Amino acid sequence: MAVHPEGTPCWADAMFTDLESAKKFYGEVLGWTFGDSTAEYGHYTQASADGRAVAAVVPPMPGQEGQSRWCLYLASPDAAATAEKVRRHGGDVLMEPMRVGDFGTMCLAREPSGAVFGVWQAGTHEGFEATAVPGAYCWAEVFTREPEKADAFFRAVFPYRTKDIVDDAVDFRMFAVGEDTVLGRMRMTDDFPPEVPSYLNVYFTVADCDAAVAAAGRLGGTVRFGPMSSPFGRFATISDPQGADFSVIDITTTEGELPRIKDA
Repeated sequence: MAVHPEGTPCWADAMFTDLESAKKFYGEVLGWTFGDSTAEYGHYTQASADGRAVAAVVPPMPGQEGQSRWCLYLASPDAAATAEKVRRHGGDVLMEPMRVGDFGTMCLAREPSGAVFGVWQAGTHEGFEATAVPGAYCWAEVFTREPEKADAFFRAVFPYRTKDIVDDAVDFRMFAVGEDTVLGRMRMTDDFPPEVPSYLNVYFTVADCDAAVAAAGRLGGTVRFGPMSSPFGRFATISDPQGADFSVIDITTTEGELPRIKDA
């Protein structure tokens, strides 16, 4: 497959203190199978759906233990140059660009309103081998109380075009690479507890949203929102037993009309 265009979500991973429990949870909820891991790369373990790479799980490095969370990586042809853009436009580089064998180069960054994301410059590992099929990544949204900061930052760092949903009840922007819409941005309302910082939420595709939610509950997960039907699919947001939030969506079960969209 071709390397993902700059700014396109291309990979997702998460650290888990209890790696085996994470594998059991996501194996049952999303149908993932897991490859072998080696100490050379910190027991980084790739997850597959129907034999195609879709994500990875990894134990924390000593001293990096903390709440688990999913990290979405955006594609870059030059991670070092992207890191400089992050700094220049008010973001923070949390991990300097680091080469990972022949697989590629990664860095971690935080946009000015606080959401953390990764940058991936592909080598032999080009990223997702499947998207928008059961078990695979489908979509992601930046949730922020300061959308003006986030919007300006992402347009400056990546070659995004922007579009807005026309709806007085919601402030939702979409970022596109060429003709492909690749990322959303939602203004956080007072419905969110004040202690919740800006964050990036990752959606994984499922064949049946309600079945995935039920499986998550049986395995110790907590439903944070939904299930709810929408014009884009039936979805729900879940916290796994180790505290990592993510969403599941059945894109084949839709309800209602698609919203009007305008260029921004």
